[in-house]
Amino acid sequence: MHALSRIGRVGFASSRALLGSPAARMSAGAGDPSKNPAVGRLRELVQLDSAVGWDKSWEAGITPWDLGKPTPIVEHLVNSGTLPKGRALVPGCGTGYDVVALASPDRFVVGLDVSSVAVEKAKQWSSSLPNADYFAFVADDFFNWKPSEQFDLIFDYTFFCALDPSLRLAWAETVSGLLKPDGELITLIYLISDQEGGPPYNNTVTDYQKVLEPLGFKALLMEDNEVAIKPRKGREKLGRWKRCQHRPSL
Repeated sequence: MHALSRIGRVGFASSRALLGSPAARMSAGAGDPSKNPAVGRLRELVQLDSAVGWDKSWEAGITPWDLGKPTPIVEHLVNSGTLPKGRALVPGCGTGYDVVALASPDRFVVGLDVSSVAVEKAKQWSSSLPNADYFAFVADDFFNWKPSEQFDLIFDYTFFCALDPSLRLAWAETVSGLLKPDGELITLIYLISDQEGGPPYNNTVTDYQKVLEPLGFKALLMEDNEVAIKPRKGREKLGRWKRCQHRPSL
């Protein structure tokens, strides 16, 4: 994976087309991504041609993490009424189910993905939804994209763990630049510690702390995701982070 370009490592999202039902796709490997044959094929595509590997995976339907619906914790957080209003960003949005679930008259949501194929699929299925005026999809590189405004909320899930670990500090710096000083970062952390290579790469709470805390982020909440899908029960942590008004000197 050391030869992958930056753009080829972002946008680890998913499709509904690979293994049938969402339950069947997620049970393949039952918590260990490397045991899922779709993950192996995805890694091959990205390694063979990083510049277009993610597009190829979408075109072939080799994107095994898509549930075919919003992530349960997103719906839970929306229903809790505790999420910031204003502008929200979902990097690595894939088919955009979480984007649509977050969008409302009080919250405009941008779904960002490096794969133009993924973004086109997201637009196709969501364009006629009742809340379509409150979200948009953009195909671009997370690290180079320059939106016109910062965000009140960023939601990251299966994006950080798709990045080569050498890019994690750049991820944190980019998040910091995209987020308003009083904004909130939500990380749904998929705990992995037994992988050789990736994506997804080995991923722990400490990995987030190492890159976020020096930039002034503080975890206000870090708890088990009680509404995780069955194959990931006990392997997900929900983190809610706020950035200090005054960032510490680096």
